[in-house]
Amino acid sequence: MPTTFIWKGRTEEGLPVTGETEAENEGELLLALRKKGIIPRYVKEKEEKKFFGFARVSQKDILFFTRQFATLFSSGVPVLQAFDALIGQIKNKSFKKVLIQLRNDIEKGSSLADAMKKHPRVFSSLFVNMVRAGEEGGMLDKVLQRMADYFEKMIKLRRKIIGAMIYPSLVIAVAVLVVAIIMIFVIPTFAKLFAEMGVDLPLPTRVTIAMSNFMARSGIFILSGVIGFFIFIKFLRRSAKGKKITDAIFLKIPLLGVILLKASLSRFARTLGTLLGSGVPILNSMEIAARASGNKVIEDIVIEMREDVTAGKSLTEVLKSKPIIFPPIFVQMVSVGESTGKTDEMLNKVADFYDEEVDNAVANLMSMLEPALIVFLGVTIGFIVISLYLPIFKLGEVAGRGG
Repeated sequence: MPTTFIWKGRTEEGLPVTGETEAENEGELLLALRKKGIIPRYVKEKEEKKFFGFARVSQKDILFFTRQFATLFSSGVPVLQAFDALIGQIKNKSFKKVLIQLRNDIEKGSSLADAMKKHPRVFSSLFVNMVRAGEEGGMLDKVLQRMADYFEKMIKLRRKIIGAMIYPSLVIAVAVLVVAIIMIFVIPTFAKLFAEMGVDLPLPTRVTIAMSNFMARSGIFILSGVIGFFIFIKFLRRSAKGKKITDAIFLKIPLLGVILLKASLSRFARTLGTLLGSGVPILNSMEIAARASGNKVIEDIVIEMREDVTAGKSLTEVLKSKPIIFPPIFVQMVSVGESTGKTDEMLNKVADFYDEEVDNAVANLMSMLEPALIVFLGVTIGFIVISLYLPIFKLGEVAGRGG
């Protein structure tokens, strides 16, 4: 695949020139430049825009690749030909380069799992372990289909969580913004008018004006504090200890904490079920599923549980010992799965159950939040309006008695 190079050089007349040119390799580029009478001084492969030091490959890209590769492979298309077909369809240039490297490694004799393992930023340990199990068990096509289903459900769950967090945040932000605009820009006009009238202001009016003055003087500091707080949380979560602290706090937030816990249990159950169903050993599966839960509290608890499993306890027993995280229904369904030899299927059913629970919890949150915000805005704006009209009524009464 041609690569884009950035180059600088001089013409035969000594004039400086620069440009971007596609070529198969640097040698081909240098030859092409010299044919044009350009003496190259600097040549470098063009870097793509990166996200935190690495060009981002989205979950949608991974899902598309997995689904298409599974379809081609299960249809009998050889691996290398399948990669050739997919490379031409991938639009993400970074991902395309990774797939080219995978193809080259496989052509040299590497297994698909080993080739993927070289790209941990793109292919997670979950993906690599499942592909390895599929290759060793001769069921790579089924594993790939299972992974595609897994990614599809994880993307849907992620959308639900984002919706549960973003929608209330936006609604609250709009409500706060409306009140702030009234307090900072509208109230001072009335305050000036009342001062010119020279009328004694009632208590609600004095409270409203005092709050307006406070927000006008300190609004920038309040806003800076809020932004600073979110930046602090972001940096805090970069460390394992900080992530555990914040995850524990998030789980205790009313309503939202329940949604986050159920979503984490869904991710854990689906990942563990998918891994076990693909033949990955239970200890490896538990470790990978713990990280996939997305919650550091649950991750640490599951990592500790691995020691009990190593000691010979069943999965049901170790889950039952952590009732704070794993509810009775979770434990009971896993128990049924172990007793029937279908633990992976029951874990996927548990995940489906919690997906529905997340849907219901999000719907309940929305149904409770909307009237609560309407009441908040109604009471707040109503108080402001009444406090502004009280001095006018009082002035009218004084004028009426004077007449």
